[in-house]
Amino acid sequence: MTVDRLLPTEESADLLALVRDLAEHELAPYAAKAEETESFPRDAFRTLGKAGLLGLPYPEQWGGAEQPYEVYLQMLEEIAAAWMSVGVGVSVHTMASYAMARFGTDEQKQRLLPDMVGGDLLGAYALSEPQAGSDISAMTTKAVRDGDSYVLTGTKSWITHGSHADFYTTFARTSADPKHGISAFHVPAPAEGLSFGAPERKMGLTGSATTLVNYDGVRIPAANLIGAEGDGMRIALSALDSGRLGIAACAIGLAQAALEVAASYAKQRQQFGQAIGEFQGVQFLLADMAAAVESGRATYLQAARRRDLGRPFTQQAAIAKLVCTDAAMKVTTDAVQVLGGYGYTREFPAERYMREAKVTQIFEGTNQIQRLVISRDLLRSAS
Repeated sequence: MTVDRLLPTEESADLLALVRDLAEHELAPYAAKAEETESFPRDAFRTLGKAGLLGLPYPEQWGGAEQPYEVYLQMLEEIAAAWMSVGVGVSVHTMASYAMARFGTDEQKQRLLPDMVGGDLLGAYALSEPQAGSDISAMTTKAVRDGDSYVLTGTKSWITHGSHADFYTTFARTSADPKHGISAFHVPAPAEGLSFGAPERKMGLTGSATTLVNYDGVRIPAANLIGAEGDGMRIALSALDSGRLGIAACAIGLAQAALEVAASYAKQRQQFGQAIGEFQGVQFLLADMAAAVESGRATYLQAARRRDLGRPFTQQAAIAKLVCTDAAMKVTTDAVQVLGGYGYTREFPAERYMREAKVTQIFEGTNQIQRLVISRDLLRSAS
Protein backbone atom coordinates (compact mmCIF):
# COMPACT_ATOMS: atom_id res chain seq x y z
CA MET A 1 0.00 0.00 0.00
CA THR A 2 1.00 3.63 -0.32
CA VAL A 3 -0.09 4.77 3.15
CA ASP A 4 2.49 7.00 4.88
CA ARG A 5 2.19 5.70 8.43
CA LEU A 6 3.18 7.47 11.64
CA LEU A 7 4.79 4.76 13.78
CA PRO A 8 6.10 5.29 17.31
CA THR A 9 9.53 3.59 17.08
CA GLU A 10 12.26 2.64 14.61
CA GLU A 11 11.56 -1.00 15.46
CA SER A 12 7.94 -0.67 14.39
CA ALA A 13 9.01 1.06 11.17
CA ASP A 14 11.33 -1.86 10.40
CA LEU A 15 8.49 -4.24 11.15
CA LEU A 16 6.24 -2.36 8.74
CA ALA A 17 8.86 -2.74 6.01
CA LEU A 18 8.90 -6.52 6.63
CA VAL A 19 5.11 -6.73 6.54
CA ARG A 20 4.88 -4.70 3.32
CA ASP A 21 7.51 -6.88 1.65
CA LEU A 22 5.69 -10.08 2.62
CA ALA A 23 2.33 -8.64 1.62
CA GLU A 24 3.64 -7.58 -1.80
CA HIS A 25 5.55 -10.76 -2.64
CA GLU A 26 3.99 -13.58 -0.59
CA LEU A 27 0.31 -12.59 -0.32
CA ALA A 28 -0.99 -10.27 -3.04
CA PRO A 29 0.15 -12.38 -6.04
CA TYR A 30 -1.81 -15.40 -4.82
CA ALA A 31 -4.98 -13.84 -3.43
CA ALA A 32 -7.21 -13.74 -6.51
CA LYS A 33 -6.51 -17.33 -7.57
CA ALA A 34 -6.95 -18.73 -4.06
CA GLU A 35 -10.24 -16.88 -3.61
CA GLU A 36 -11.46 -18.10 -7.00
CA THR A 37 -10.62 -21.73 -6.19
CA GLU A 38 -11.68 -21.41 -2.52
CA SER A 39 -8.25 -22.62 -1.38
CA PHE A 40 -7.40 -22.19 2.31
CA PRO A 41 -4.19 -20.12 2.62
CA ARG A 42 -2.40 -22.33 5.17
CA ASP A 43 1.01 -21.66 3.60
CA ALA A 44 0.43 -17.92 3.94
CA PHE A 45 -0.17 -18.31 7.67
CA ARG A 46 2.97 -20.44 7.97
CA THR A 47 4.96 -17.71 6.22
CA LEU A 48 3.60 -15.04 8.55
CA GLY A 49 4.23 -17.30 11.54
CA LYS A 50 7.87 -17.87 10.62
CA ALA A 51 8.27 -14.09 10.33
CA GLY A 52 6.85 -13.65 13.84
CA LEU A 53 3.70 -11.90 12.65
CA LEU A 54 1.06 -14.15 14.28
CA GLY A 55 1.81 -12.88 17.76
CA LEU A 56 2.45 -9.19 17.19
CA PRO A 57 0.74 -7.75 20.31
CA TYR A 58 1.85 -10.49 22.74
CA PRO A 59 4.90 -10.60 25.08
CA GLU A 60 8.27 -11.66 23.70
CA GLN A 61 8.72 -14.19 26.51
CA TRP A 62 5.88 -16.23 25.01
CA GLY A 63 7.01 -15.90 21.39
CA GLY A 64 5.23 -12.66 20.51
CA ALA A 65 6.59 -9.39 19.13
CA GLU A 66 5.33 -7.24 22.06
CA GLN A 67 4.05 -4.43 19.83
CA PRO A 68 1.51 -1.81 20.91
CA TYR A 69 -1.97 -2.52 19.61
CA GLU A 70 -1.89 0.58 17.42
CA VAL A 71 1.16 -0.87 15.64
CA TYR A 72 -0.33 -4.37 15.37
CA LEU A 73 -3.51 -2.98 13.80
CA GLN A 74 -1.60 -1.01 11.18
CA MET A 75 0.36 -4.14 10.26
CA LEU A 76 -2.93 -6.03 10.08
CA GLU A 77 -4.34 -3.37 7.75
CA GLU A 78 -1.38 -3.90 5.40
CA ILE A 79 -1.97 -7.67 5.35
CA ALA A 80 -5.71 -7.29 4.74
CA ALA A 81 -5.11 -4.88 1.86
CA ALA A 82 -3.02 -7.55 0.15
CA TRP A 83 -5.32 -10.49 0.96
CA MET A 84 -8.43 -9.98 3.05
CA SER A 85 -8.92 -13.65 3.97
CA VAL A 86 -5.44 -13.73 5.48
CA GLY A 87 -5.93 -10.43 7.30
CA VAL A 88 -9.17 -11.65 8.86
CA GLY A 89 -7.45 -14.93 9.69
CA VAL A 90 -4.65 -13.16 11.54
CA SER A 91 -7.24 -11.15 13.46
CA VAL A 92 -9.14 -14.30 14.42
CA HIS A 93 -5.94 -16.08 15.45
CA THR A 94 -4.93 -13.11 17.61
CA MET A 95 -8.36 -13.11 19.27
CA ALA A 96 -8.20 -16.88 19.80
CA SER A 97 -4.86 -16.45 21.59
CA TYR A 98 -6.11 -13.54 23.71
CA ALA A 99 -7.98 -15.58 26.33
CA MET A 100 -4.90 -17.58 27.24
CA ALA A 101 -2.57 -14.58 27.12
CA ARG A 102 -4.86 -12.40 29.28
CA PHE A 103 -6.56 -14.88 31.61
CA GLY A 104 -4.37 -18.00 31.59
CA THR A 105 -2.28 -19.11 34.56
CA ASP A 106 1.51 -18.93 34.46
CA GLU A 107 1.62 -22.72 34.06
CA GLN A 108 -0.79 -22.59 31.11
CA LYS A 109 1.12 -19.80 29.44
CA GLN A 110 4.38 -21.68 29.82
CA ARG A 111 2.84 -24.87 28.43
CA LEU A 112 0.63 -23.55 25.63
CA LEU A 113 1.19 -19.91 24.73
CA PRO A 114 4.60 -20.03 22.95
CA ASP A 115 3.28 -22.27 20.17
CA MET A 116 0.02 -20.30 19.98
CA VAL A 117 1.50 -16.83 19.53
CA GLY A 118 4.84 -17.90 18.08
CA GLY A 119 3.22 -18.90 14.81
CA ASP A 120 3.51 -22.70 15.00
CA LEU A 121 -0.21 -23.14 15.66
CA LEU A 122 -3.22 -21.50 14.02
CA GLY A 123 -6.20 -20.71 16.25
CA ALA A 124 -9.98 -20.46 15.95
CA TYR A 125 -12.49 -18.69 18.19
CA ALA A 126 -15.48 -20.92 18.93
CA LEU A 127 -18.21 -18.77 20.48
CA SER A 128 -21.22 -18.50 18.12
CA GLU A 129 -23.86 -21.21 17.89
CA PRO A 130 -26.64 -21.88 15.36
CA GLN A 131 -29.31 -20.41 17.67
CA ALA A 132 -27.05 -18.20 19.80
CA GLY A 133 -25.11 -15.74 17.68
CA SER A 134 -24.78 -12.41 19.46
CA ASP A 135 -26.92 -13.74 22.35
CA ILE A 136 -24.14 -15.43 24.31
CA SER A 137 -26.48 -16.20 27.22
CA ALA A 138 -28.45 -18.56 24.94
CA MET A 139 -25.41 -20.84 24.54
CA THR A 140 -26.20 -24.58 24.81
CA THR A 141 -22.80 -26.24 24.29
CA LYS A 142 -21.97 -27.93 27.61
CA ALA A 143 -18.76 -28.80 29.43
CA VAL A 144 -19.19 -31.36 32.22
CA ARG A 145 -16.44 -32.01 34.76
CA ASP A 146 -15.40 -35.66 34.93
CA GLY A 147 -12.50 -36.23 37.28
CA ASP A 148 -9.41 -34.58 35.83
CA SER A 149 -11.19 -33.80 32.55
CA TYR A 150 -14.01 -31.82 31.02
CA VAL A 151 -16.27 -33.40 28.42
CA LEU A 152 -17.65 -30.98 25.82
CA THR A 153 -20.84 -31.60 23.87
CA GLY A 154 -22.55 -29.25 21.41
CA THR A 155 -22.15 -27.38 18.15
CA LYS A 156 -20.52 -24.07 17.25
CA SER A 157 -21.28 -22.21 14.02
CA TRP A 158 -19.61 -19.68 11.73
CA ILE A 159 -16.17 -20.69 12.95
CA THR A 160 -13.34 -19.16 10.93
CA HIS A 161 -10.56 -21.72 10.27
CA GLY A 162 -12.97 -24.56 11.05
CA SER A 163 -11.25 -27.91 10.28
CA HIS A 164 -7.94 -26.12 9.61
CA ALA A 165 -7.13 -24.71 13.06
CA ASP A 166 -4.66 -26.30 15.46
CA PHE A 167 -6.59 -25.15 18.53
CA TYR A 168 -10.09 -23.87 19.31
CA THR A 169 -10.68 -21.33 22.08
CA THR A 170 -14.08 -22.71 23.03
CA PHE A 171 -16.84 -21.33 25.22
CA ALA A 172 -19.25 -23.79 26.84
CA ARG A 173 -21.86 -23.83 29.56
CA THR A 174 -20.73 -25.26 32.92
CA SER A 175 -23.87 -24.28 34.85
CA ALA A 176 -27.36 -22.90 34.27
CA ASP A 177 -26.47 -19.47 35.65
CA PRO A 178 -27.35 -17.01 32.82
CA LYS A 179 -24.41 -14.67 33.55
CA HIS A 180 -21.83 -16.84 35.27
CA GLY A 181 -22.53 -20.24 33.78
CA ILE A 182 -20.17 -20.05 30.79
CA SER A 183 -16.51 -21.06 30.86
CA ALA A 184 -13.60 -20.88 28.42
CA PHE A 185 -11.43 -23.79 27.30
CA HIS A 186 -8.37 -24.48 25.19
CA VAL A 187 -9.30 -27.36 22.89
CA PRO A 188 -6.39 -28.74 20.83
CA ALA A 189 -6.90 -30.32 17.42
CA PRO A 190 -7.17 -33.06 16.54
CA ALA A 191 -9.23 -34.29 19.48
CA GLU A 192 -11.43 -37.36 19.58
CA GLY A 193 -15.06 -36.35 19.05
CA LEU A 194 -14.19 -33.10 17.28
CA SER A 195 -15.70 -32.89 13.78
CA PHE A 196 -16.66 -30.25 11.25
CA GLY A 197 -19.44 -29.37 8.86
CA ALA A 198 -18.91 -28.64 5.18
CA PRO A 199 -17.44 -25.19 4.49
CA GLU A 200 -20.11 -22.51 4.15
CA ARG A 201 -20.67 -21.30 0.57
CA LYS A 202 -20.08 -17.59 1.02
CA MET A 203 -20.41 -14.41 -1.01
CA GLY A 204 -16.83 -13.40 -0.24
CA LEU A 205 -13.75 -14.43 1.75
CA THR A 206 -14.01 -17.71 -0.10
CA GLY A 207 -10.42 -18.60 0.70
CA SER A 208 -11.24 -18.53 4.41
CA ALA A 209 -12.91 -21.71 5.65
CA THR A 210 -16.01 -21.14 7.78
CA THR A 211 -17.70 -24.24 9.23
CA LEU A 212 -19.74 -25.78 11.99
CA VAL A 213 -17.62 -27.31 14.75
CA ASN A 214 -19.16 -30.32 16.48
CA TYR A 215 -18.13 -31.45 19.96
CA ASP A 216 -19.30 -35.03 20.43
CA GLY A 217 -18.05 -35.87 23.90
CA VAL A 218 -14.69 -34.14 23.38
CA ARG A 219 -12.55 -34.84 26.45
CA ILE A 220 -9.87 -32.33 27.41
CA PRO A 221 -7.72 -31.97 30.54
CA ALA A 222 -9.24 -29.89 33.33
CA ALA A 223 -5.98 -27.94 33.19
CA ASN A 224 -7.19 -26.51 29.86
CA LEU A 225 -9.90 -24.45 31.57
CA ILE A 226 -9.04 -20.78 31.00
CA GLY A 227 -9.73 -18.63 34.04
CA ALA A 228 -12.18 -19.92 36.62
CA GLU A 229 -15.45 -21.69 35.95
CA GLY A 230 -18.04 -19.04 35.11
CA ASP A 231 -15.52 -16.51 33.77
CA GLY A 232 -16.37 -17.28 30.15
CA MET A 233 -18.78 -14.41 29.53
CA ARG A 234 -16.26 -11.86 30.82
CA ILE A 235 -13.45 -13.43 28.79
CA ALA A 236 -15.53 -13.60 25.60
CA LEU A 237 -16.67 -9.97 25.78
CA SER A 238 -13.16 -8.76 26.57
CA ALA A 239 -11.76 -10.66 23.58
CA LEU A 240 -14.48 -9.25 21.32
CA ASP A 241 -13.49 -5.68 22.18
CA SER A 242 -10.01 -6.32 20.82
CA GLY A 243 -11.28 -8.49 17.98
CA ARG A 244 -13.56 -5.72 16.77
CA LEU A 245 -10.55 -3.47 16.38
CA GLY A 246 -8.91 -6.17 14.28
CA ILE A 247 -11.90 -6.29 11.95
CA ALA A 248 -11.95 -2.48 11.79
CA ALA A 249 -8.32 -2.45 10.67
CA CYS A 250 -8.96 -5.20 8.10
CA ALA A 251 -11.94 -3.28 6.73
CA ILE A 252 -9.84 -0.15 6.26
CA GLY A 253 -7.11 -2.17 4.57
CA LEU A 254 -9.70 -3.50 2.13
CA ALA A 255 -11.09 0.00 1.55
CA GLN A 256 -7.59 1.39 0.97
CA ALA A 257 -6.92 -1.30 -1.64
CA ALA A 258 -10.20 -0.46 -3.39
CA LEU A 259 -9.40 3.26 -3.32
CA GLU A 260 -6.00 2.64 -4.93
CA VAL A 261 -7.53 0.51 -7.69
CA ALA A 262 -10.14 3.19 -8.38
CA ALA A 263 -7.63 6.07 -8.40
CA SER A 264 -5.26 4.20 -10.70
CA TYR A 265 -8.06 3.33 -13.11
CA ALA A 266 -9.40 6.91 -13.10
CA LYS A 267 -5.96 8.22 -14.02
CA GLN A 268 -5.54 5.80 -16.94
CA ARG A 269 -9.05 5.36 -18.37
CA GLN A 270 -9.71 7.74 -21.28
CA GLN A 271 -13.17 9.02 -22.20
CA PHE A 272 -14.09 12.04 -24.35
CA GLY A 273 -10.41 12.75 -24.95
CA GLN A 274 -9.23 12.83 -21.35
CA ALA A 275 -8.71 10.64 -18.30
CA ILE A 276 -11.96 10.14 -16.39
CA GLY A 277 -10.12 11.39 -13.31
CA GLU A 278 -10.25 14.86 -14.89
CA PHE A 279 -14.03 14.92 -14.52
CA GLN A 280 -15.21 16.60 -11.35
CA GLY A 281 -17.84 13.94 -10.70
CA VAL A 282 -15.16 11.26 -10.49
CA GLN A 283 -12.83 13.52 -8.50
CA PHE A 284 -15.48 14.13 -5.86
CA LEU A 285 -16.25 10.42 -5.66
CA LEU A 286 -12.57 9.62 -5.07
CA ALA A 287 -12.30 12.43 -2.52
CA ASP A 288 -15.22 11.05 -0.52
CA MET A 289 -13.66 7.57 -0.65
CA ALA A 290 -10.34 8.91 0.66
CA ALA A 291 -12.12 10.82 3.44
CA ALA A 292 -13.94 7.66 4.52
CA VAL A 293 -10.70 5.66 4.61
CA GLU A 294 -8.78 8.28 6.57
CA SER A 295 -11.64 8.84 9.02
CA GLY A 296 -11.97 5.13 9.66
CA ARG A 297 -8.23 4.73 10.19
CA ALA A 298 -8.17 7.58 12.70
CA THR A 299 -11.12 6.03 14.55
CA TYR A 300 -9.55 2.59 15.02
CA LEU A 301 -6.19 4.09 15.97
CA GLN A 302 -7.79 6.26 18.65
CA ALA A 303 -9.47 3.19 20.15
CA ALA A 304 -6.20 1.24 19.99
CA ARG A 305 -4.33 3.98 21.80
CA ARG A 306 -6.88 3.87 24.61
CA ARG A 307 -6.32 0.12 24.84
CA ASP A 308 -2.54 0.60 24.93
CA LEU A 309 -2.93 3.10 27.78
CA GLY A 310 -5.10 0.70 29.78
CA ARG A 311 -8.15 2.92 29.40
CA PRO A 312 -11.69 1.55 28.84
CA PHE A 313 -12.29 1.15 25.11
CA THR A 314 -15.44 -0.94 24.70
CA GLN A 315 -17.47 1.95 23.27
CA GLN A 316 -14.58 3.13 21.09
CA ALA A 317 -14.00 -0.38 19.72
CA ALA A 318 -17.67 -0.69 18.78
CA ILE A 319 -17.59 2.75 17.13
CA ALA A 320 -14.45 1.80 15.19
CA LYS A 321 -15.98 -1.47 14.02
CA LEU A 322 -19.16 0.34 12.94
CA VAL A 323 -17.46 3.26 11.20
CA CYS A 324 -14.70 1.27 9.49
CA THR A 325 -16.87 -1.53 8.15
CA ASP A 326 -19.54 0.86 6.87
CA ALA A 327 -16.72 2.80 5.20
CA ALA A 328 -15.39 -0.39 3.60
CA MET A 329 -18.80 -1.21 2.16
CA LYS A 330 -19.23 2.29 0.73
CA VAL A 331 -15.71 2.64 -0.63
CA THR A 332 -15.66 -0.76 -2.32
CA THR A 333 -19.08 -0.09 -3.85
CA ASP A 334 -17.89 3.27 -5.15
CA ALA A 335 -14.73 1.65 -6.53
CA VAL A 336 -16.91 -0.60 -8.67
CA GLN A 337 -18.77 2.51 -9.83
CA VAL A 338 -15.55 4.29 -10.82
CA LEU A 339 -14.51 1.29 -12.92
CA GLY A 340 -17.94 1.10 -14.52
CA GLY A 341 -18.58 -2.09 -16.47
CA TYR A 342 -15.05 -3.34 -15.76
CA GLY A 343 -15.73 -3.00 -12.04
CA TYR A 344 -18.46 -5.61 -12.39
CA THR A 345 -16.09 -8.13 -13.96
CA ARG A 346 -13.39 -10.31 -12.45
CA GLU A 347 -10.78 -8.69 -14.68
CA PHE A 348 -10.27 -6.23 -11.83
CA PRO A 349 -10.35 -6.94 -8.07
CA ALA A 350 -12.97 -4.27 -7.29
CA GLU A 351 -15.90 -6.71 -7.44
CA ARG A 352 -14.10 -9.10 -5.04
CA TYR A 353 -13.37 -6.26 -2.64
CA MET A 354 -17.07 -5.31 -2.66
CA ARG A 355 -18.14 -8.88 -1.90
CA GLU A 356 -15.55 -9.19 0.86
CA ALA A 357 -16.56 -5.90 2.48
CA LYS A 358 -20.12 -7.00 3.21
CA VAL A 359 -19.26 -9.57 5.86
CA THR A 360 -17.28 -7.04 7.88
CA GLN A 361 -20.62 -5.43 8.77
CA ILE A 362 -21.82 -8.79 10.10
CA PHE A 363 -19.15 -10.72 12.01
CA GLU A 364 -17.77 -9.87 15.47
CA GLY A 365 -21.29 -8.60 16.14
CA THR A 366 -23.43 -7.03 13.43
CA ASN A 367 -23.34 -3.27 13.12
CA GLN A 368 -26.78 -3.18 14.71
CA ILE A 369 -25.24 -4.89 17.75
CA GLN A 370 -22.45 -2.30 17.72
CA ARG A 371 -25.09 0.42 18.00
CA LEU A 372 -26.53 -1.35 21.04
CA VAL A 373 -23.08 -1.59 22.64
CA ILE A 374 -22.39 2.08 21.98
CA SER A 375 -25.74 3.37 23.24
CA ARG A 376 -25.76 1.20 26.36
CA ASP A 377 -22.23 2.23 27.30
CA LEU A 378 -23.11 5.85 26.68
CA LEU A 379 -26.24 5.73 28.82
CA ARG A 380 -24.46 3.78 31.56
CA SER A 381 -21.90 6.56 31.93
CA ALA A 382 -24.36 9.45 31.61
CA SER A 383 -24.87 11.57 34.72
